[in-house]
Amino acid sequence: MNEKTLKGKTAVVTGGSRGIGKAVSYKLASLGANIAVIYAGNEEAANHVCEKIKNEYKVEAKAYRLDVSDFNACKETVTAIKNDFGTVHILINNAGITRDGLLAMMKENDYDAVLDTNLKGAFNMIRHLSGTFIKNREGCIINISSVAGILGNPGQCNYSASKAGLIGLTKSVARELAPKGIRCNAIAPGFIATAMTENLIDNPLLQSIPLGRMGNTDDVAEAVEYLVFASYVTGEVLKVDGGIAM
Repeated sequence: MNEKTLKGKTAVVTGGSRGIGKAVSYKLASLGANIAVIYAGNEEAANHVCEKIKNEYKVEAKAYRLDVSDFNACKETVTAIKNDFGTVHILINNAGITRDGLLAMMKENDYDAVLDTNLKGAFNMIRHLSGTFIKNREGCIINISSVAGILGNPGQCNYSASKAGLIGLTKSVARELAPKGIRCNAIAPGFIATAMTENLIDNPLLQSIPLGRMGNTDDVAEAVEYLVFASYVTGEVLKVDGGIAM
């Protein structure tokens, strides 16, 4: 992956049909990678992403519906992707949900759902693709964490815990798989303009961003591009946050 091309490579992007995942899917496709777009529910959006990838970037793309929190379903989907594409070289763990609420009133199901999707989902995908990466003696894993996992965020103890857990998972995976030629890094976005953050437009925390604006999904996609080609970087957490967590 030293050259600025991913031709012949296959990337799996969870949560790839919208927001950050969609931007990452387009970015990797523009670099020549074939894309397996993992989505949770919106088949039309996922198929739209795949069609744009095939038509504009002239690479292969296919959508797979998956609840990433389901260990066995992840195994089946990984098998299907390998049957369709031959192998996998890049994994972007981007799938994530929020169930915000104050700690004193948070429902157990809301806590569990966020941890199961955001953290266990990443483990499930890494677990089922690690054998492929080890066999290939090559692999790039990028986990989309959040500055909420670094700073914490009131009303988001479940989300912050899941994103902090991703950082710990990233570092452990990086240490364990580095001898096999596999790299694992995390990206910690700050306030990025997506459907998930549209209710944060008036959040006073936005005033504390040193660069004075929210980020956009392309900012994160560019960080993904950097880490995909950064062959001597592993176990790192790259903040894309306008300086809010410096």
